[in-house]
Amino acid sequence: EQTRLKADVIEADTEEWQKEPGFAGLQRVGGVDLSYVKGDDTSACASLVVLSYPDLKVLYEDCWMVAVTAPYIAGFLAFREVRFLVEAIQRLQQRKPGLRPQVLLVDGNGLLHPRGFGVACHLGVLTDLPCIGVAKNLLEVDGLARDELHKEQILSLKTEGDAFPLTGTSGNVLGMVLRSCRISTKPVYVSVGHRVSLETAVRLVKACCKYRIPEPIRQADIRSRRYIQKHLHSSPEVTPSAPKR
Repeated sequence: EQTRLKADVIEADTEEWQKEPGFAGLQRVGGVDLSYVKGDDTSACASLVVLSYPDLKVLYEDCWMVAVTAPYIAGFLAFREVRFLVEAIQRLQQRKPGLRPQVLLVDGNGLLHPRGFGVACHLGVLTDLPCIGVAKNLLEVDGLARDELHKEQILSLKTEGDAFPLTGTSGNVLGMVLRSCRISTKPVYVSVGHRVSLETAVRLVKACCKYRIPEPIRQADIRSRRYIQKHLHSSPEVTPSAPKR
């Protein structure tokens, strides 16, 4: 299934706003997230938010509890989570079509994936929306490793906006390591999902960051956690959307 869908991934800019230096014409940026109930990796809150651009104010939010039935298998996260995110986009289209996002930021990877088809690619192809993967940790594929050289390269990122490419042993550039804001020395890992170039993806992620995590993903995460607390009266802690195994 991944191989079949991967054939539809477009690794280039397809929208006029993407070609503008200041993203003129971009008005709505979406973010998605799944947060799991603490101690229960089958109960989760799926969240979609749409933010205005460039001021990054929340225009729309949708949170609801879902029952996750597929097991977690490394490299196949999309088969566990993506259908809920697709449903969120479909529901938005029915309720408020005028707020449909022009691009989606996803907590996960795109081309930076063992088979070059992470959750950001999967969601992008199924929704036909430009999609960008933003991960907090390096996925070690194609010879990439969290070794001393990688740590030294991260230390070389002195100011916000500094970045370096993730080049695998295949010679392919799979993503970029970006210092997304001044107040955090921890970088994020940006990769192409669908209908966007890597250069544009990095520029947009940086433009959407008030803190380390881009605001659309950050707001989706905040709201999903809050929803769990409010509706299930559970602990404020929830497991991450890609729990370690």
